[in-house]
Amino acid sequence: MRNRRLVVSAALVAAGIGLIPGTAQAAGPVAPAGQGPGVFAAAQGKAGGQGKGEAVRSGADRTVVTSRADAAGNPDLAIELAAYANSAHEVLLVTDVKSAAAALEVTVDWGDGATEKYAAAGADTQNKTHMYAEVGTYKVKVTVKDTTNGGTVVNEVGFVTAGSEFTPHAPTRLLDTREGVGAAKAKVGAKGMVALKVGGSAKIPADVAAVALNVTVTNATDAGHIAVQPGKDFLPPKTSNLNYVAGQTVPNLVIVPVVDGYVHLVNGGWGPVDLIADVTGYFTHSAASGYAPLTPVRAVDTREGLGTAKGQVAGYGTFGVEVAGRHGIPKGATAVALNLTATNPQEAGHLTAFPSGQAAPSTSSVNFSAGQTVANSVIVPIGADGKISVRNGSWKGADVVIDVVGYYSPESNAAFRSADEPFRFIDTRENAWYRTAGPVPAREYLLLPLLGDSAEPVTAWVLNATVTNTRGAGHLSVAPDPNTWTDYQKGRQVRPERPGSSSLNWTAGATVPNLVQTSGGKGDVIDFWNQGWEPVDMIIDCLGYYETK
Repeated sequence: MRNRRLVVSAALVAAGIGLIPGTAQAAGPVAPAGQGPGVFAAAQGKAGGQGKGEAVRSGADRTVVTSRADAAGNPDLAIELAAYANSAHEVLLVTDVKSAAAALEVTVDWGDGATEKYAAAGADTQNKTHMYAEVGTYKVKVTVKDTTNGGTVVNEVGFVTAGSEFTPHAPTRLLDTREGVGAAKAKVGAKGMVALKVGGSAKIPADVAAVALNVTVTNATDAGHIAVQPGKDFLPPKTSNLNYVAGQTVPNLVIVPVVDGYVHLVNGGWGPVDLIADVTGYFTHSAASGYAPLTPVRAVDTREGLGTAKGQVAGYGTFGVEVAGRHGIPKGATAVALNLTATNPQEAGHLTAFPSGQAAPSTSSVNFSAGQTVANSVIVPIGADGKISVRNGSWKGADVVIDVVGYYSPESNAAFRSADEPFRFIDTRENAWYRTAGPVPAREYLLLPLLGDSAEPVTAWVLNATVTNTRGAGHLSVAPDPNTWTDYQKGRQVRPERPGSSSLNWTAGATVPNLVQTSGGKGDVIDFWNQGWEPVDMIIDCLGYYETK
């Protein structure tokens, strides 16, 4: 993907307007005469990590005099520093030197062994950028030497990169309101909220930046939705992670920033619900594993004998899947990102995906009822033998389908930047700047161009996709488009191939969400395919993205 500089309109961010979508018909959409507002609303005030659009400062009063200048020549020599996160790995440093007219030598020590020098003649302000090889915490020190009067002063600022990297965690239950785990033993009331402690729990570091949770809502008495967010400041939530109806059990993977050690789960419904949250990994501002997206590929289908024995997985049966060294996943990868689907189950139950070589945990990855086809995005730590295991937590058989969408590895430096607050890219029920409101036709795709510029290439996007107003059964496939937005504007696009994978499944009348991690491809365009035979509405929310230096 191209290396681009991100520019974001504050008005667009405030309005929640991000990417520019459209529904691609067989002949392609009709492009407007000009290009619309730019944008992935991410960097100034939207991206997670150090600063989140605000500077880390060290005022002039913190200047340390290491060699005093001639008192009559430059008595007020000082430095003021401000550091901003430009991208996952890059810092923007503003140096404001307070000085009388004098010859100055300025040295910037970036804290990673790299230095930069420049000359100034008295008071001077400079903007300097530096790209770190690894995410982390750095002490940036600026030294100013007055060669005219002989004085030297120093100031420094601590900087934490905006990007964070992933550490897999054995699936562990952090919250279960049915049992009083992580919160009171009671349902979460209508419009109620649970503050879930993540930092310091289950051996997760106290300074954790973000967490991957499989969140499940159950025992619902009415329809509603659940929003998972970093803080309490975004109420009511503008987006949702899970949608449910009375009596339904719904899981969904979320990747959410952790603020002061906590995340918050909000019940947006009018009835009480039970909530469950299982951790499968976390992100820290230190070198660990970066993400690498893959073109979705089907690795397992028990209906066809693909990747395992043909036939349903028996009740409480477990099978192994070799992933390292296959499907584009290198050996040495620490975790794999999958879409896990249960289909044709004979009885209600759940599937659990976990690293091989370990006992099956008491967690769940996807829940199902008899006859239901249901999918969930999962991140699974890879066992020492390069395999993962899948267990059928039902008394009777079920078929299992697994699509591989990416992996985490120390060899990848694609670092995660979370959105400060999840924001909505598109809701097909509402007008966009060039697209009138309306569902995505059967067997067609919603086009989502990624316009804007970034200081680092965006390797993959973390999205929450929801399908609603369904009139029949179907499934959603998500894949990069082979075209660019310019190709569509000029009418020279080629028809994308229909993907053979699935991201979520639905039945008539259902509203179904699922997390999607996908590349924008070489053209910075993502396609959301309606693989059903009836029109559906789609809602796409952005949770964050991965940037590669």
